[in-house]
Amino acid sequence: MPEEVSHLGRLLVIGGVLLAGVGVAVLLAGKVPFLGRLPGDIVYHKGGTTLYFPLVTCLLLSLILSLLLSLFRR
Repeated sequence: MPEEVSHLGRLLVIGGVLLAGVGVAVLLAGKVPFLGRLPGDIVYHKGGTTLYFPLVTCLLLSLILSLLLSLFRR
């Protein structure tokens, strides 16, 4: 049983660090001037409604994260 508790504690610490990292990334994302305003991001205005879908930004972030994860796995 103590071994299982130690494993659970380690998992909770890693999860907390990852969650904190995501929080910092969200806070800093607003400071990057081009993020969310790339050519190909879809913005639709009609009346008082705005539909926003950052298609190219999502693809770019996915590519960057995939490259970083592939480097860390080696």
